[in-house]
Amino acid sequence: MRRFVALTLVGFLGLMLSPSLRAAVPADGAPGRTPIKYLVVIFDENASFDHYFGTYPVAANPAGEPPFAARPDTPSANVLTAALREHNPNRVAPFRLGRDDVETCDNDNAYTDEQRAYDGGLLDRFAELLSARGAGCTPDLAMGYYDGNTVTALWNYAQHFALSDNFFASEFGTTVMGHLNLISGQTHGAVPASVPRQVVSGTVIGNVDAEADDCSSGARVQMTGKNIGDLLNSRAVTWGWFYGDWTPTGTRGGKALCSDDYDTHYAPFQYYASTANPHHLPPSSVDAIGRTDQANHQYDLADFWRAAAAGRIPAVSFLKPPHVLNGHPDVSNPLAEQQFLVTTINRLERTPMWRDMAILVTWDDSDGWYDHVMPPIVSRSHDPAVDALLGPTGLCGTPPAGAYPDRCGYGPRLPLLAISPFAKQNAVSHTLADQSSIIRFIEDNWQLGRIGDQSLDAVAGSLLDLFTFSGPPAPTLLLDPGTGRPTPGH
Repeated sequence: MRRFVALTLVGFLGLMLSPSLRAAVPADGAPGRTPIKYLVVIFDENASFDHYFGTYPVAANPAGEPPFAARPDTPSANVLTAALREHNPNRVAPFRLGRDDVETCDNDNAYTDEQRAYDGGLLDRFAELLSARGAGCTPDLAMGYYDGNTVTALWNYAQHFALSDNFFASEFGTTVMGHLNLISGQTHGAVPASVPRQVVSGTVIGNVDAEADDCSSGARVQMTGKNIGDLLNSRAVTWGWFYGDWTPTGTRGGKALCSDDYDTHYAPFQYYASTANPHHLPPSSVDAIGRTDQANHQYDLADFWRAAAAGRIPAVSFLKPPHVLNGHPDVSNPLAEQQFLVTTINRLERTPMWRDMAILVTWDDSDGWYDHVMPPIVSRSHDPAVDALLGPTGLCGTPPAGAYPDRCGYGPRLPLLAISPFAKQNAVSHTLADQSSIIRFIEDNWQLGRIGDQSLDAVAGSLLDLFTFSGPPAPTLLLDPGTGRPTPGH
């Protein structure tokens, strides 16, 4: 599999900086409220905050692994204490995984199972309930974490830009839920309203396929309501979702044929009729990328770089890595993920658009990896069939009258990095935020209004604490994709 990852990366790879403080105006669309004209959201797979940053900024630095030494002025973050690493409420304490341990099994992160693991705030059943099972899987795997000798690039980005230690999945659960919350703050509104183990009372609680996608193969739903793409379209702001496994291998009877690598769960705009591209049609031209044409804002990653070469990336771009480079256990790993992130960010920093750009790097869900922070429950649900956070009587609290059910959240704490000339430098933000905060940032920066219909954007915390719009810009940071360490001169 490592050779396959390397070959895939080679294929992927084949395919200055004093910011103005005036109100930004993207190439197309409404004026922004910050100087940020281009927002790039990189959405990776399956990592809790503690899994990647649990001992930040202190790394073990064993021989043979890339060393990491923190700056002396590094601010404190809410990480694993010595007591939690030595005497944990779980049946085993958290344990370090190194660069020789990057190939792991896939843990359990189901909506109900995660709630049970958090156990009403005791957070004591991760090892027992969420750890991967099967031949060759590390016992109690959910308690494993990496440090700056493996996820070296992420730690170096945190040293030079801004990290949040108070950012959460909008709800407990899996891939599709994370992706839907990223683009709409909403998992309710599925049609049909019931799919065993995947949709309950119209709310998505598991990985179900998109109805409007030729390459869906399992049970399917269509989401009603609006997403952030609809709001961007209403203001003529350019945008796109760019996915590394998007391009079909061919067609049959007018329908797209996709490779085994393609996963509709990674293409959330396909769930909405207004933003779907069922046949995976390409953009009609480079100039059309970001605008509404036959591609309907759904693209391959290669289209993003074609737009970048032309100097016209959309105002808002979501980048989804190909599956072998997205960090997902069982099919990818943190070193392959680092190759994608560093190569992508280095390349973005070399574009003329960088001086007006912000990059947000975050993850879709926790994969069941341990995190020691109990999330605040801002979305309550009391469904005896699937809710279990507070046991059989408390479930997930008492929702207000009329609230959509089965949206217990916030869910697990996730990493979030802001990489930008406007990012605070070597900063840790403690401001409460969640996946729908990214929607809110887009809505506020481009003056789009809110999605409504109980979208979590209405209560989402701000991401502005990650940025500063005065003083000198943060310098570029070019890293080595293999080691994650700064290249000479950086």
